[in-house]
Amino acid sequence: MLRSRSLAVAFMPLVVARPAFGLVTRPAGAFARASRALSSQQRAQPQMDLLSRLAGPVLGAAVGAIAGSALTKRPEEGFTMADQVARFARHKATNNRRALDIDAFYDGSLLKGKRVLVTGGNRGVGLALARQAKADGALVIVTCRKSSPELDALGVEQVITGVDVTKEEAMPILTQALSGKPIDIVINNAGYFYEPVETLSSLNYGEQLKMIDICALGPLRISAALVNAGLIKPGGKIAMITSQGGSVSWRDVQNPEGHDYGHHMSKAAANMASKLLAKELTSKQIVVLILHPGFNKTDMTAKYKEIWEKEGAVDVSVGAKRVLHEVNVGSMATSGKFINCEDGLQIPF
Repeated sequence: MLRSRSLAVAFMPLVVARPAFGLVTRPAGAFARASRALSSQQRAQPQMDLLSRLAGPVLGAAVGAIAGSALTKRPEEGFTMADQVARFARHKATNNRRALDIDAFYDGSLLKGKRVLVTGGNRGVGLALARQAKADGALVIVTCRKSSPELDALGVEQVITGVDVTKEEAMPILTQALSGKPIDIVINNAGYFYEPVETLSSLNYGEQLKMIDICALGPLRISAALVNAGLIKPGGKIAMITSQGGSVSWRDVQNPEGHDYGHHMSKAAANMASKLLAKELTSKQIVVLILHPGFNKTDMTAKYKEIWEKEGAVDVSVGAKRVLHEVNVGSMATSGKFINCEDGLQIPF
């Protein structure tokens, strides 16, 4: 028979911690139905015993989940936290090795012999991705509008210049330069960030369109060109480097006052394109990974230098391994999911 403590739990609402919305309460489905059933004084003892046997293990697990959610305000299972400062603090408090020590998980041997194409690989995270993949034995192809001394010194397999992701006429330059050799992994890294803060009084529509063109349409152009040319075979992977800034759900936490319209719209559009791409390529068995690369110390983020340490920003060499790790472990099971490369957990769209 259910004890009084178990009965009390059976009547408790299920507490769910949701990113950006805090704790939400709602009736716990089966538990609520059980509660209504138990309220009747006409229930026979055998029925009570059966309910006890069936509900006991479930209620025990629910109590643990409720306690964990209420005390720590963790997000839903499998999802990361919206608050960047709180997320990094939690990683340190729990000694989250996946977030704090990627070397303990990274297996570069998985890239050996793979043909890896990186767009925008002439600087920043893209250059770091190319450098790490090359060190791991991958055959690295970099596309960019123009090369850089750092890229030239790296000595990758191939550098294809003149590839502007905003120009449809540049796509044949890419496909023809590959000479029919398939690509195993495409990393759509090329991006653009307009630095001035955008408010209603300082909107820059031209810059907004530029960000959308580069960050959302750009990866779609590259991916379509390669797929349509038959250069990505079944088992191939397309990694779309987007941003947590594209999560609509997280704007309540990360942008409580709004602002930066173009940046967030471009990343949300990139996420939508990536999700649709994942759906269309499922039948071809091509994996599409939607990745937030994490907070990396680059020229693009230098204006946030004062919060680098507080929010857990890392050197691009670390950021590159985080991204490549998610590329390596990505599969059809994770295709179309929005992953935070900092900790490997999901971000809500």
